[in-house]
Amino acid sequence: MDSLDDFMQTRPPTANRPLLGLTVLVVEDSRFASEALRLLCLRSGARIRRADSLFSAQRHLAVYRPSVVIIDIGLPDGSGVDLIRDLTAARPRVDVVLGTSGDPEGEALARKAGADGFLDKPISNIGFFQSKILEHLPAERQPKGLRVLSDDTVIPDEVALRDDLAAAAVALEDPTDARTLRYLTQFLGGIARSAGDTPLAQETQTLAQLQTDGSAVGSQVARIAAMVQDRIARTAAL
Repeated sequence: MDSLDDFMQTRPPTANRPLLGLTVLVVEDSRFASEALRLLCLRSGARIRRADSLFSAQRHLAVYRPSVVIIDIGLPDGSGVDLIRDLTAARPRVDVVLGTSGDPEGEALARKAGADGFLDKPISNIGFFQSKILEHLPAERQPKGLRVLSDDTVIPDEVALRDDLAAAAVALEDPTDARTLRYLTQFLGGIARSAGDTPLAQETQTLAQLQTDGSAVGSQVARIAAMVQDRIARTAAL
């Protein structure tokens, strides 16, 4: 056995670590959201693997079959909806496929594609996270005996948030086409909701509406770019 992590995965699930023995593949482009999920898996006993794009996810899935896949709807190289549809149609099937998004329309899209459930961003409550996975697992994978739902929450590292903001700031300098701008809008909206940043979330919603209406977006992009730079400066000071 190569590591403590490998050893832990051979143990049966317990009341305190109900996801022991499970491998969770997180398909998520945000480092901040991924860090929250990493902490949730760690506290729950699950092993985590991360892919930041559809391409990376397919490479992971070609090598092993995880127990659970959590898929963000908005990814840099396409929609997570397509991956949800592929995984839920495949045989043998992954035990649990969950969608996740900060977009209000994300849950409907994920469920229509066949997702077993949905995690609305921000994701921080340990008991809620565990329940969303356990309710779809077969009985033999469930922990034995009574289990008290934890009301604890996780707090992702601010460094991961700064990395996300820095990546967005570079892209906002020259959004090359409408598709790129739509992706950036969704990405920033997810970051804002995960970080509890209501002003930034509202401004990204405004930008999304302008794109839907076919209106000019230049001044709104500039406004959001300035807000992102302000938040980078704040996190750098921490």
